[in-house]
Order: sequence, then structure tokens, then C-alpha cells
Amino acid sequence: MSLEIKHLDHIYSQGSPFEFKALKDINVTIEKGEFIGLIGHTGSGKSTLIQHLNGLIKPTSGTVYLDGRDIFEQNKKEMIQLRHAIGLVFQYPEAQLFEETVARDVAFGPKNLGLDADEIDLRVHSAIDMVGLDYDLIAEKSPFELSGGQMRRVAIAGVLAMEPDVLILDEPTAGLDPRGRDEILSQIKKLHDAKNNTVILVSHSMEDVGRLSDKILVMYQGETVFYDTPAHVFKHVEQLESIGLAVPQVTYLMHALKRTFPEMRDDIFTVEAAREEINRVLGGNKHV
Repeated sequence: MSLEIKHLDHIYSQGSPFEFKALKDINVTIEKGEFIGLIGHTGSGKSTLIQHLNGLIKPTSGTVYLDGRDIFEQNKKEMIQLRHAIGLVFQYPEAQLFEETVARDVAFGPKNLGLDADEIDLRVHSAIDMVGLDYDLIAEKSPFELSGGQMRRVAIAGVLAMEPDVLILDEPTAGLDPRGRDEILSQIKKLHDAKNNTVILVSHSMEDVGRLSDKILVMYQGETVFYDTPAHVFKHVEQLESIGLAVPQVTYLMHALKRTFPEMRDDIFTVEAAREEINRVLGGNKHV
């Protein structure tokens, strides 16, 4: 499913002394199967934007189209179907766990779709597996007996069990240790590769969005600053820094090396690509 955002504005507390324009004329097209990184300083409008994408918030003006249909002109039944097609995982989703067992929690969404028992069971097994958990070991446990990272995975599995065409994740690794973060992001990437679904990942990690994303949407004070490939976005080091962001650490390294080795590329943002480029320029020196 493609998403097209056209002239989207959102004003909180409009007409009051507390009026605040959170989104200002956002125009973005996200094609089916793309992996989009959404970055911006706190207060840039990221969370407000993603809540428009499945109709949780209505725009002050402008709209969002899903496969050419205005999502805000749909009736109640169609809006429910939309929210099944566009899965939104909020920050700290484990706070929304409530069932007695992991399996029942993950099954909650599919049950609401009216699926039969066999299909629900298949989806629960599949979703738990997708997030890297062992169904046999964990299905009948209380989610509240699990570690923080495991609870986060169960919460994400509950959204995946709905089999959304578009998966939106708002800082899904917030508060996790590096290992937990890498494992969850790896599972999300594997899911994307296997299902060719559309993924929108909100993150503060330049390394993560650079490594995973096809395109990066950069926001600042409610506006779109950049919407392009990681290589093109991370070329704008000074402009990103001026709005409180940075580029991946390896990009800073490549810029520094280029001062000594002018032939060195400086549009690199992953460790793997940097290693290849350094070896290329320095003649394959194994000690680099």
C-alpha cells in the first residue's frame, strides 16, 4: 500500500492562547515496500505525523491518501479496516500488555478481526517467531514475568499478528540495552525483507536509520527538511547539526580521512562500507 501525504497541517489548541502548529505543509509519498527512517529533534512533529497515518489524529488541513483513497473520508467500518492495515507501535508498547498469557495477548488483535481459531493460532505462532521468541517456552507465560526486552517483543508481536501492510514503529528500541536494540531491529528488517511490507521507523539513532532505511525523512519544527536516500541526507552534515541532529559516527570519520586522502569517499554511513572504502584507498591494507 502506498501512502501519500498532501499539504498536511496540524494545529493543537487552535484559537486558544496555547495554539501550536505542530505540522506545516507536509508533502511526502511513501511507496509500497519502502523502509523509511523518520528522524528529528524532540518536538519536531514526528509523533504527530505518524498518528495521522492511521487516522488517530485528524489534520487541520490537508490529508493522507492510502492507495489513492482519502483516509479521512472513510466511514467508521472502513476506518477500523484501515487501522488493521496500518499497524502503529507506540513507544514503550509493553505498557499496553494486559492478558494473562503471552499467546492470549498476541491473539487479541486477530480475534477482533473475526478470524477462525486455526488462523488465529497460526498468526500467533508466526508473530511470536518473527520477534525472535520461542513459542513453546513463552506462550503460556504471563507477559509480566518477562524481561523488558521480551515484553517489548511480545507487544510488537501483537501488532504483527494483525499482518498490517504498513508497520509504523515509534522508537521501538527506546530504553533497551544495545543487544536488545540490535535484536529487535534485526527482526524488523527480516520481516520487511520477507513480507515486502512498508515500514516507517521513528528513531534518534542515525546509525540505525542509515543502515536500515531506503529513505530518511528529516523533520524540524513541524516541517520536512529532507526526504531522500541516506547517502544524500547525510551529506548535509552542517545543516543537520544546525537543527540538533548528527550523522553516523563513521561518516564523521570518513570526512576526516578525506582531508588526508582526497580520493576517499565521504558519502558513507555504515561501518561495512567504510571498511571497504578504506581498504580500497589504502591498497587493501589488512591492518586498517
